[in-house]
Amino acid sequence: MYDEHSRVLILGSFPSVRSREQGFFYGHPRNRFWSVTAAVLGENEPKSIPEKRDMLLRHGIALWDVIASCEICGSADSTITDVVPNDLSVLFDTCKDLRVFTNGKTADAYYRKYQLPLYGREAVCLPSTSPANAAWNIEKLCKAWKQITD
Repeated sequence: MYDEHSRVLILGSFPSVRSREQGFFYGHPRNRFWSVTAAVLGENEPKSIPEKRDMLLRHGIALWDVIASCEICGSADSTITDVVPNDLSVLFDTCKDLRVFTNGKTADAYYRKYQLPLYGREAVCLPSTSPANAAWNIEKLCKAWKQITD
């Protein structure tokens, strides 16, 4: 999800089961992505997919995943095998000045392995908004994620 005005790219690893069912990013209700991004953008948390898409695009934020396809057990990143990385060239060609962020260590590791050598664009690793990252509460996440607006 992006347009020609996107200036920030946030990369996840691979969609959760719930996200795959919904056909949109961060679909699990316990994932804190939408509450964190809304807070740092000074917006109300969007509920519908069109509201989510609109909020991000109005703020120049693109979303994509590092992995196009893989073998995965449920939604557990630790079970990912047989990775086929996404081709990010269309985003980088369309959005010339993208600042790249990864949502968590798994997305960051796969980005560094597959895309960084191809595109040469460094990424900033943000703490994961996944509920599995229980060490980071909403307040801490918002402080760390604020840099997407800088």
